[in-house]
Amino acid sequence: MSSQSALISSPNDNRQYRYLTLPNALRVLLVQDEQSQQAAASMAVNVGHFDDPLDRPGMAHFLEHMLFLGTEQFPDPAEYHAFINRHGGNNNAWTGTEHTNFFYSLDADAFEASLERFSQFFVAPCFNLDLVDRERQAIDAEYSMKLKDDIRRVYQVHKETVNQAHPFSKFSVGNQITLGGDKTQLRNELLQFYDTHYSANLMTLCLVAPLPLDTLEQLSRQYFDDIKNKQLIKCYPAEPLYQHEELTREVLIVPLKEQKRLTISFALPGIDSYYRSKPLTFISHLLGNESQGSLLHYFKEQGWATALSAGGGINGYNFKDYNISVQLTDAGLAQIDHLTEACFAFIQLVREHGLQDWRYNERASLLEVAFRFQEPIKPMDLASHLSINMQHYEAADTIYGDYRMDGLDRDECLALLQYMTPSNMRLQLIAPELDTDKQAKWYHTPYLSRPIDPARLQQWQHPVCIRDLALPQANPFIVSNPQARPGGSESPVPIIVAEGKGYRIWHKKDDEFQVPKGHLYLSLDSEKASSTPREAALTRLYVEMLQDYLTEYTYNAEVAGLNYTIYPHQGGLTLHLSGLTGNQEKLLALIIDKARERNFSPSRFQATKRQLLQAWYNAGRAKPISQLFTSLTVTLQRRSYEPARLAEQLEDVTLDDLHEHVRAFYERIHLEGLVYGDWLESEARQLAHRLNLILSLVSSPSEESERQLVDMSGRGTLLRELNIPHPDSGIIVYYQSASTEAREMALFSLLNHTMSSSFFHELRTQKQLGYMVGTGYLPLHRHPGMIFYIQSPSAGPLTLLQAIDEFIADFNYAVMQITTDQWEDTKRGLIQQVMEHDANQKTRSQRYWASIGNKDYSFNQREQVVAQISQISRSDLIEFNMAHLRTKHADRLVIYNCGDQPGGQQQLQHGTLITDLRQFKNQANKFSM
Repeated sequence: MSSQSALISSPNDNRQYRYLTLPNALRVLLVQDEQSQQAAASMAVNVGHFDDPLDRPGMAHFLEHMLFLGTEQFPDPAEYHAFINRHGGNNNAWTGTEHTNFFYSLDADAFEASLERFSQFFVAPCFNLDLVDRERQAIDAEYSMKLKDDIRRVYQVHKETVNQAHPFSKFSVGNQITLGGDKTQLRNELLQFYDTHYSANLMTLCLVAPLPLDTLEQLSRQYFDDIKNKQLIKCYPAEPLYQHEELTREVLIVPLKEQKRLTISFALPGIDSYYRSKPLTFISHLLGNESQGSLLHYFKEQGWATALSAGGGINGYNFKDYNISVQLTDAGLAQIDHLTEACFAFIQLVREHGLQDWRYNERASLLEVAFRFQEPIKPMDLASHLSINMQHYEAADTIYGDYRMDGLDRDECLALLQYMTPSNMRLQLIAPELDTDKQAKWYHTPYLSRPIDPARLQQWQHPVCIRDLALPQANPFIVSNPQARPGGSESPVPIIVAEGKGYRIWHKKDDEFQVPKGHLYLSLDSEKASSTPREAALTRLYVEMLQDYLTEYTYNAEVAGLNYTIYPHQGGLTLHLSGLTGNQEKLLALIIDKARERNFSPSRFQATKRQLLQAWYNAGRAKPISQLFTSLTVTLQRRSYEPARLAEQLEDVTLDDLHEHVRAFYERIHLEGLVYGDWLESEARQLAHRLNLILSLVSSPSEESERQLVDMSGRGTLLRELNIPHPDSGIIVYYQSASTEAREMALFSLLNHTMSSSFFHELRTQKQLGYMVGTGYLPLHRHPGMIFYIQSPSAGPLTLLQAIDEFIADFNYAVMQITTDQWEDTKRGLIQQVMEHDANQKTRSQRYWASIGNKDYSFNQREQVVAQISQISRSDLIEFNMAHLRTKHADRLVIYNCGDQPGGQQQLQHGTLITDLRQFKNQANKFSM
């Protein structure tokens, strides 16, 4: 017999839940979500790279890949992916240290058929011998793609400097070497690994759908009862993560990207059992504070740091690294001992004076409010998250466990703080040009590991009292009992509530989600924002300076559930406020007040400028596909510039230059805003009046800034090569529509939807051209478009472009082969995707704001596109492909790089090479918006 358990869910959650255990010991969570048009499933398995055989690193990851490639019931390796895609869905998986997670979503009416396919992964996979070589090449391509990723490079150093008898030390990804040898032998080992480690009693399944719970239960029994229960018991070694000799060590690491970071780590035991009271969450709440008196505030005042976080770090079955991580300035790099001592001084402050009920209750109440007004998320994200939670929490706490803080347990807190001592620490310093004596295996990271001098440890054992350090005051932004106001707007879409010369404010009262939250978008357009690279660099610096300056004043608001971001765009900058509405206007007034002060100190100016330059220079060290995507928009958008060019412009900028730019920026302003959520129309009108009054004091009204996009009509193939120091080659091929009509949007999006699955299967799975392979529908400035992209460790750009062209040439035949039912399924799947119900306030606010940005003032563009999709025939799509893509005269942009690998140095000849980007953009015809 199966058993059932009740769950604690949010009072704001309209979904129904049922938790049960099937006769084979598979734990299942069923979620009835009536408001969703999509369904989702996720299986979490308590198996990860910790389980890899010592002589086969990467086996768990390899197994994750192979499970997608056919089962006895559905042997075609492309069938599962194609089925999900055809029905408007997405699927993915990941392999972690102790868990592997498989998940997908699709149209609800195809859910049963999808479960039939998905369940067979865990019942009767094929592990086709012919696919072993191909998929280990895919693993190798994934490994190769991250060779220059500093996160992976630092992670590998960490693995080499822990106790080598602990499973954390294993190389997790795998590659051609670790998965090498005879493919029959490797398949046999794969079968053995699957048989030894995959068992129903180690699995947790979550199903989410707009179906009754009884129906979902019947489906779970029908399709998942056959998974074998081998009654496995997890038994990882009792070895500690660090032996005594691996503590009190300093690890120096040289990164590829320009960065300087100090991490102070403390070795703690496993912390899963603490989830009900979350003592580390509380301790981090104090150590990571950013208001006056905090560690970060002190470090900034000294000019030593730009950011600090507390509480991160690896964790698992018998370990938790507790990290205090500090982003350093150049000056801070020379003050490591003082920074470390200050951290110990603050830990002492927390230990002696911080463990107070009111402080704990502040943090607990914020989590309780977040739980009480929990907003829905997409079905696939929900299924994945809950299936993992089922591995960690008691059944009743599957949802509530993330939010639960039962009360301050001083003994628990003190016990954990006892681990935060110099004798139980490690220091990790990441910076360029450090002395090193080793190279990490696999990622070749230069590093040095050495004992910390006992005199330094002694100094930190008894830190001096620092007067500037203080525990935070009570948070004035916390709203004790927030409530959503009833009622909604008369209009189903946002309406203009205030408009005048140089400004326009839209409003919509939320009438569906019923949470006391809101979203406020304010976009300031200025002619001086980005008409030249220097202006664009100065605008970006202004935004960074402003956010840095505001941190101290707004930190309490962010802790209390009031969030904001300021970001630059081609026409100016946008401020986005979100979160609980109780004090949203108070936060906005504070931000406007401080923004008008512009009280930027020379030391913060230098630190922020240096940080921004670092980010822009580091962009040139990102993986090829990321750089190609950045260059795509830079090539096509009139006021978009390469990071390296922005950095060049910023190098000699002074604080006086910045102040002058800010003055000029605000001289003439156009304001557009959206007030959405738990805001009344009268409040939105009053806010608009106040904003207009403030603007009139500092600026004159202006028109909206013009957004310009290069018109590629009649240009044929345009080529742009980037010089990227990376082993992999990469390519992006972009096709643009000259029209902004709904039918063109429908045709491009349907073409992408129809192509994406087979493109991935043919070029990644069959031809093994790379790990990053795909297509995408890409509208720019309302103009629909489509991209094909590949990052390859084995082929140069000429081979990649030929493969893309061959795929496009053969695609019409593939469209003719699909059945009428499959064609209708494909269209229906895309329509469901386009019309997907907004999961929460945030998603809806983003859609409204995007509509305003695209001048879709009727807010019905997606309905128009869907009406066109429903009318498109197969012959329409074939004709469209022939006219726009499958022609020697197609207008397209090809951006590429040649990798360092042999065979990567292939030049593209056929097309017009863009050698001077500035000249190209100045002379090109443009669309205006």
